[in-house]
Amino acid sequence: MPPYSPQKCRPLAVLEFFLYNTQRGLIMADVVYINEEEGKNRVLGNVKLYVKLLNRFKTDTNLDKFAAFVEAQEWENARIEVHTIKGTAANLSMTELFRQSQDVEAQIKENSLKSESIESLKLCFAETLAALDKVIAKNE
Repeated sequence: MPPYSPQKCRPLAVLEFFLYNTQRGLIMADVVYINEEEGKNRVLGNVKLYVKLLNRFKTDTNLDKFAAFVEAQEWENARIEVHTIKGTAANLSMTELFRQSQDVEAQIKENSLKSESIESLKLCFAETLAALDKVIAKNE
């Protein structure tokens, strides 16, 4: 099974990417992907709203757009997409995704984007989606 491909249907591609890397032992251990308590506090304890926002994030296509712009070497557009991911991750308390998107954005600004950082961001996105499903199920 190939790793993440932006040409595929995004939710399925992310799941395939997650499973592919889980089998290869590339899943990061002991990482907090979602700070649920902080996220709920950001919406003043409105759990329904928090779950709604998390569900909306599941349909986000910014990672696909980012990957396409990187492949096309359209760096400013890639920076804008990763900046959007960073902002959304911060607002929803997706701590690791925020951190990694912040690093990738800085690398783009410095013209020093590393392929390892791109792959790590894709993996983190997939793992964040998996953590997100658990948070949603727990709060619905």
